[in-house]
Amino acid sequence: MVAIWVSKCVEFYVAIGADGGNGVLVVVVLAVEGIYCVIVETAIEKCVHRFSGEMVLNSNDDLNLNNNNKKKPSLSSLFDQLDIPDEFRCPISKEIMKDPVVLATGQTYDRPFIYKWLKDGHRTCPQTQQVLSHTVLTPNHLVRELIAQWCKDHGIQLPPPVKDLDDGVITDADRHHLNSLLDKLSSTLSEQKQAAREIRLLTKRMPSFRSFFGESNDAIPQLINPLSLSGKPDDHPDLQEDLITVILNLSIHDNNKQLIGEHPLIIPLLIESLRRGTIDTRSNAAAALFTLSALDSNKVLIGKSGALKPLIDLLDEGHPLAMKDAASAIFNLCVVVENRGRAVRDGAIRVILKKIMDGILVDELLSILAILATHQMAVEELGELGAVNCLLVIIRGSTCERNKENCIAILYLICINNRTKLKEVREEEKAYCTISKLSEHGTSRAKRKANSLLDRLYRGINLTHTA
Repeated sequence: MVAIWVSKCVEFYVAIGADGGNGVLVVVVLAVEGIYCVIVETAIEKCVHRFSGEMVLNSNDDLNLNNNNKKKPSLSSLFDQLDIPDEFRCPISKEIMKDPVVLATGQTYDRPFIYKWLKDGHRTCPQTQQVLSHTVLTPNHLVRELIAQWCKDHGIQLPPPVKDLDDGVITDADRHHLNSLLDKLSSTLSEQKQAAREIRLLTKRMPSFRSFFGESNDAIPQLINPLSLSGKPDDHPDLQEDLITVILNLSIHDNNKQLIGEHPLIIPLLIESLRRGTIDTRSNAAAALFTLSALDSNKVLIGKSGALKPLIDLLDEGHPLAMKDAASAIFNLCVVVENRGRAVRDGAIRVILKKIMDGILVDELLSILAILATHQMAVEELGELGAVNCLLVIIRGSTCERNKENCIAILYLICINNRTKLKEVREEEKAYCTISKLSEHGTSRAKRKANSLLDRLYRGINLTHTA
């Protein structure tokens, strides 16, 4: 055992386990005023690691200072260059562990890899071949903290554990393959197209490949390099389509949403691709904005970047493939109040109302209209465009309770803004009792809005008789 002097030791931990066939591994962790000292001894190796954010010392190395001011390189390239301690590597993947867990035999593995081992039907320990008494995986918090500190000392941010284990894991071989494809995106046009197509297929079929882009600082810039270098992204429509679709695939992964949304070139590139490109490109650009807008911070960013106008234009064009993606993105963005005014100013009311009158995407577009109707300019425009009769017809004839609810909510806002519109409602009520029926048989919200509208309607009649 290598001796080390420690003053003011406040507490210590001892972990004992097998080290993969080389004898007993003893790790003593001494917490010294926030600095960890680790003494590791095996039958064939002795070393001392001091995790202080400054140095790493073992029996074969001199004292090495760690420059904390260096720019962090990509995770994969750093791991290739650094000598990762064996006790930090998963015995199955041979990679550094992101979520170390202890198996029933006392061995530590990275959770995604031992999970896959067990899911494949194995009931033995991969290292010792012992039959497992149970398959419960216990988090190894001590090893996780040591790995996190080691990464910090070397200027690396350890990626978060895999959330959905069924998404699979990415191996070193996968990582090297993706890196080689990304390198090709800076090569000849034919190699760019080939690489873009393969990355598109990989990120579609294998969710684990999507997480790679969150591990590397260089992956996103490399990915969009062919489009950002060309004067017009649609100079090569097939290449543009593949790369925009890759961005869509990546945006589905929750851990990527903020990374992609905050990249200075991605949202402008998606907005440009809404305007120009194949219909698949434009549709996938809209779908990418929709998935990215799941984050409220991205909703604001996308709205400020001017995405609503091209999304509304895409909806207006009426291509079946693109309309639904555009409508979904508009709906998500308009959840944020400040984006509603932008949508109204960009012509959303006219386009949406026309589609509804034509019977196109009525469910989706009524939901958007109900949100936009909370904006004063939208209510005024709806009154001018003849929305009252359209809404009454839907309430009377629709079998969808949600559509009726949205219609009565919009209708109520129009009528309290412009009392002259009550005349149309009164005539409808006299002929079909449309609002009265809804007040009795609608959803709870629809009943409230219908009764409020009826109160205004009867109040207006009473005022007229009194005068």
